[in-house]
Amino acid sequence: MGLKIGILLYNLHLPTGEGLRAIADMGVPGVHLLAHGEWAPESLDAASRKAAVKKVKSYGLEITALQGWGGEEDLGDPTGLDERISYGMRCLELASDLGCRIWSAHVGVMPFDTASARWRCFVDSLGRLARYAEGIGALMGIETGPEPPFVLRRLIDEVGSPALGVNYDPANLIIWPAYLKQQAGGRYEKDAAIELYQPNEGPRLLGPKVFHTHAKDALVQSDGTYLEVPLGEGWVDWPRYVANLQAQGYDGYFSVEREVADDPLGDVRRAVEFLKRL
Repeated sequence: MGLKIGILLYNLHLPTGEGLRAIADMGVPGVHLLAHGEWAPESLDAASRKAAVKKVKSYGLEITALQGWGGEEDLGDPTGLDERISYGMRCLELASDLGCRIWSAHVGVMPFDTASARWRCFVDSLGRLARYAEGIGALMGIETGPEPPFVLRRLIDEVGSPALGVNYDPANLIIWPAYLKQQAGGRYEKDAAIELYQPNEGPRLLGPKVFHTHAKDALVQSDGTYLEVPLGEGWVDWPRYVANLQAQGYDGYFSVEREVADDPLGDVRRAVEFLKRL
């Protein structure tokens, strides 16, 4: 059986109707939505949420997940935390109402030190969101990137909620180590970074805590700068990555995310064909 493929609607840079039609025409069943603009929680009341689901279904599609914060938000910083958590709760409500249940988001850079105040803040804030998700039948997916999978697993286990898991983006686990080294003025070492961040092997550690995955690829150039590249042209070992996910029982969506492209529609089409061949 082939992979379940979705597409992040926002990356097509098309009006909603045209984007949904383009996704349907590619022969994939899923559309991944960004909680922004017309799909933001504050933009959709109860009636319009039902209408939105009906519209998506009219194209023969289902919603794979709701994508939230991009990286500015930080659940490890107590300043303004209640406001961020309140917004996260509204996103979880929207994910539940849209039927996909999963809301995924970057949540800030977690420390390795579990005794630090910052670690405790992450545990407490993600615990609040996870418990709220449990109560409304939603799932909270932390997007991979800033920390290795073993750190995420440690935090998820400490929170101890069935509603807390991961939106696994293998490309982010290539991009973020290079970005963090760049920010710190350090020298990027490929072998050490791959061994620590495990873009291909991480699913074996996270197991059933992977709720959703992005299909994105990346590499790091010799000068330490990172590039998001078309699927199959980067360092993600797709056959191995897919096999590792499936060995843990994953049967969810692979949602194409192509953030940097001169021809977004063409690149997404090619990504879909690549995934179909897997």
